[in-house]
Amino acid sequence: MTKLYDMHMHTRFSGDSEADPYEMIAAAKSKKLSGLIFTDHMDLDYWVEPHLFDLDLETYLPTLSAIASECSDDSFHIGVGMELGLQEHLVSKHQELLSNYDFDFIIGSIHQVNKQDPYYDSFYDKRDAAGAFREYLEATYDNLNAFHDIDTLGHLDYIVRYAKRFFGEDTALLSSDFPELLEAIYRFLIAHDISLEVNTGAYRCGLTEPNPSIELLQFYYDCGGRAITIGADAHKPEHVGLAFEQLPELLRSVGFTTYRHYLGRTPSELPL
Repeated sequence: MTKLYDMHMHTRFSGDSEADPYEMIAAAKSKKLSGLIFTDHMDLDYWVEPHLFDLDLETYLPTLSAIASECSDDSFHIGVGMELGLQEHLVSKHQELLSNYDFDFIIGSIHQVNKQDPYYDSFYDKRDAAGAFREYLEATYDNLNAFHDIDTLGHLDYIVRYAKRFFGEDTALLSSDFPELLEAIYRFLIAHDISLEVNTGAYRCGLTEPNPSIELLQFYYDCGGRAITIGADAHKPEHVGLAFEQLPELLRSVGFTTYRHYLGRTPSELPL
C-alpha cells in the first residue's frame, strides 16, 4: 500500500481557516494517511486585506510543534511547515524569517500579482484569460528568480480555479499557449532542486483534476521534472487527503514513480 502524506493544510492560525489542528490530525488518520505537514499561510503585505495572513510564528511554531510531538508515532508523522506567499519586494523579509525559524517544509505560492489576488473577480476586469494567465506565470517566474529558498512551488495554475468563474467553465491554461514561459519555470525548478506541488484542493473548487492539471504535469515530466509533492490544501477537516485515493494511479499515468516528503527541509523519495 502506498504511503501518502498530506503536505498542505491550514488551521486556525491561517486567516482563512478555523480548523482545529487535532481535528485535522484525526481526519488524516481516519483516511489512513501516513502523516501530514501543517502549512499555515504567511502572506505578508496582502494588499486586499492587510494583515489577514500575517502568521504569528511566535505562537504557531511552539503550539504546532508540541501537537506534532504529542500526536506523532512510528506509524504517523506530523511536520510543521509554512505556505509562503511570494512577492519580489519581500525577499529580504523572507530570507530573515527562514534564517530565524526552523521548519520542516516551505511551500512557495503566488497568491498576488501586482498587488491583486486572482481569487477576486476584480483581477480579471481589464484582462482577457490569456493576458491574466501570462501575467500570473510571469509573476511566478520573476518571484522564483528573486527568491527560491522554498521546497516546493504551490498550485502552479492556482489562477484557473477562479478564472473559470469569470471566463467560463471551458477556460484552461495549456502548455501549448505558454510553452516558453512554462518551460522556463520548470527548468528553474529542476536546476534548483525545487519540487512541483500536486494540489488536490482544485477538486473542492469544482475542477476535475488537480493543480497543476494533468497536461501541465505531463509537460513538466517531459521537461525532465521528477520531483513532486502532494497536498490537499485543506482548510477544513473534511478536505484533508481530498481525492488522494486517485493520486497514485493518476501520477503513475504521467510517468512519476515517486513523490517527495520533507523533514527538516530535507527531502526523501517515497514510492507511488
